[in-house]
Amino acid sequence: MTMPTADVDTAKPVGEFGSKPWCEACGVLGMQMLEAADLPPDLSWAFSERYTCPPPRLLSDDWPASGYHFMVLAGRITGGGGVPKACLAVPGFHPQLRWAFICNQSGARYGRAGQKQRAAEEQQLRRDLAAHLGAEPDLGGIPAPFWPQPIVAALSVGMEEGGGLHNLAADLLLPSPEFADLPVTELGVPVFPRMTPAQQAAFLALCGLQPPGKAAQ
Repeated sequence: MTMPTADVDTAKPVGEFGSKPWCEACGVLGMQMLEAADLPPDLSWAFSERYTCPPPRLLSDDWPASGYHFMVLAGRITGGGGVPKACLAVPGFHPQLRWAFICNQSGARYGRAGQKQRAAEEQQLRRDLAAHLGAEPDLGGIPAPFWPQPIVAALSVGMEEGGGLHNLAADLLLPSPEFADLPVTELGVPVFPRMTPAQQAAFLALCGLQPPGKAAQ
């Protein structure tokens, strides 16, 4: 199994996290990785990511929602920008998360140890936001994740050497200016307690969350 190279220039950033160019490129990238794998002929599986509350500047009339997908169904591999209902109907991995919660760290490169570190740091961010808000924040979720081993193998090829779906998608990213001055971890996860009050308010707004005492009546 080899890392995909055709059609997508993985060394050249194409757009910000959640933008139409980046999502379209990631959909193609996922297709290429499945096509390069020796998948069982009877395997059906789908991947999608949907990003809620993206900055308005990333949206347009022809890009009203942010996300991408790829899938294998009845031996046919498809993918691209956007998340069609047909993709969501296929078991697989379908997170829907607040754009600001995962944007910045999506540009970090890492292997399996870094993947675990990122997950731990994101859990800490959730706890910090909950402590500040006085309630568990609604940042989205991942319903019934399903990862067959052939898919795991296909999407993690070369992960420790800079390959794998996440790292190749990170290579396509341009930084988003909202995070330029925020305190973040080495992997780019925002550190809420180290933010100034103004930064905290801006980050909450970017996540689409109400600050304490401002909950909707």
